[in-house]
Amino acid sequence: MMRWIVEHSLKLRLVVVALAIVLIVAGSRAAQNTPLDVFPEFAPPLVEIQTEAPGLSTGEVESLVTVPLENAMNGVPGLTTLRSKSVLGLSSVVMLFERGTDLMGARQLVQERLLRVASSLPAAAQPPVILSPLSSLSRVMKIGLTSERLSQVELSTIAKWTIRPRLMSIPGVANVAIWGQRDRQLQVLVDPDRLRANNVTLNDVVTATREGTAVDAGGYLETPQQRLAVAHSPAVATVEDLRQIVVARGAGNGATSNGSAIPSTGPRSSNALRIGDVADVVEGFPPPIGDAVINRGDGLMLIVEKQPDGNTLQVTRDIEAALEALQPGMPDVAIDSTIFRPATFIEMSLENLNRALLIGCVLVILVLIVFLYNWRTALISIIAIPLSLIAAALVLRYRGGTLDTMVIAGLIIALGEVVDDAIIDVENIVRRLRLNAAAGHPRSAFQVVLDASVEVRSAVVYGSLIVILVFVPVFLLEGLAGSFFRPLALSYVLAILASLAVALIVTPALSLMLLPKHTHAREAPAVTSLKSRYRRVLPGLIQRSRSAMAIVAVSLAVTVAAYPLLGEEFLPSFQEYDFLMHWVEKPGTSLEAMRRVTVNAGRELMDVQGVRNFGAHIGRAEVADEVVGINFTELWISLDPSVDYASKVAQIQTIVD
Repeated sequence: MMRWIVEHSLKLRLVVVALAIVLIVAGSRAAQNTPLDVFPEFAPPLVEIQTEAPGLSTGEVESLVTVPLENAMNGVPGLTTLRSKSVLGLSSVVMLFERGTDLMGARQLVQERLLRVASSLPAAAQPPVILSPLSSLSRVMKIGLTSERLSQVELSTIAKWTIRPRLMSIPGVANVAIWGQRDRQLQVLVDPDRLRANNVTLNDVVTATREGTAVDAGGYLETPQQRLAVAHSPAVATVEDLRQIVVARGAGNGATSNGSAIPSTGPRSSNALRIGDVADVVEGFPPPIGDAVINRGDGLMLIVEKQPDGNTLQVTRDIEAALEALQPGMPDVAIDSTIFRPATFIEMSLENLNRALLIGCVLVILVLIVFLYNWRTALISIIAIPLSLIAAALVLRYRGGTLDTMVIAGLIIALGEVVDDAIIDVENIVRRLRLNAAAGHPRSAFQVVLDASVEVRSAVVYGSLIVILVFVPVFLLEGLAGSFFRPLALSYVLAILASLAVALIVTPALSLMLLPKHTHAREAPAVTSLKSRYRRVLPGLIQRSRSAMAIVAVSLAVTVAAYPLLGEEFLPSFQEYDFLMHWVEKPGTSLEAMRRVTVNAGRELMDVQGVRNFGAHIGRAEVADEVVGINFTELWISLDPSVDYASKVAQIQTIVD
């Protein structure tokens, strides 16, 4: 079988070389569209239900909201784990499904059960919401918004109605959560003494406010030629408008409620009691459930979360382009999109990969030239690198994988192996061509190359299979370790298999085209020198075989003895430039206290030369991935890549400690 493959690749060598060139060109372009991420997708299919319940305590949320939802979700097909968390005013129920479960199908099953239980939840609870599908590392960017002229309410309006809708329209974006949001609200602050003095109940004020601010349909007017829509202009737009809504007819202590909620548009009537007479009407915002600190002061933090199949690098660039396009329309808003940017780590990883590939290629070329003494042999061998790596990347791309840190690590580890098969093949072909040239009756170059390739083929195949078998245990890992390291093993194995195919098909074809007329009669000086020294050492090793085996045994024993002394860690230490810090204060700590401590921490950290920016979010945001109370703070510290990394990290650690 292998002889047949090699023989036909030699006969169709022009086609083989043309296809190899097409693979390199087309594969390079296709690989650029491969989804890029920091780490592999390690979480099983997940569905999360969040239910806002403003005003309910943690215990009430647990018993009245979370427990009914849990009971309703028990037994969903494919469900393996059911988790929940209740905090002040929020319930979260998380369902983990078996790996391989269709996520959209699971969400549909959850939605059907949710519709049946939603009506039984207390009136204080808002309708439950199923969060958008998110990737394991969903946070693709943290954006800080600050302004010297705008209030936090005005800043929230811009973020909610201008920035968020634009970012949500970007392909791959699943959600944009806003921390520190302060929605504009007209508030009626009721005074019980004034209600009693005017013989008005709280329900009268609530009813009047609701009816006075309601938006009703106006219907239409029919004419012989047209149907004209009738729109009711909003009666309330300002604080003063809300103050003028009539609560009851009759003045002073004798006022009697009549359920009226008609805004006063004319002169004030002496017998009309208005909301402003019994309550203070102000412009404010709802009680905050979280806050944000940007650099040294107040601001908003927008956290962009991506979908499971989103390309982190492409999504990041699209977000940055959208923010750049929006900036001219928001001159009073400062936008900082570098507080947390995982795409930077990906870009650095790709840069390191390119550097490693370049160094590896240069070293391979130098070694081949030194030992084979022919640039053509180096060219044939070096072609195995891009062909093998691109072929492995394409397989990963079309099976739905991502290019991440672990995949890149697997390709780098395989770098030294992918040229091994080609080198063995080329070296044997060169040797056989030299012997054939020195023979009295040389055979055809076609036959020599064919026989030389087949001669070493079994050794190459067995060697590659042994290397692949070493990685089989990695594929058997379960849980988080398996999710992380299987992509590394898979990319390595695919690269090795691709290099085997290259050595079987492409290398013989290139050798037949480039080598027959350009082989040297003598070996490389380095090879000649090493052979002469080896000839002097080999007889002594053969004569003292027991001593040689004893040296090997002692080396093995020392290695085994040193193994327990080696350190162990799940992942290597990455030189990250974004640092996460968080703390949890005692339950009951106020939002103002948390904000004050966070601002002080930000000022200290920003005083460190080299700290580029700082962002923190306190508590939670609406429909976000954090289910915490306001006593929880998460801080992100971004370091400038141009500074001395070790010293600055130590300085930051000292401040944190």
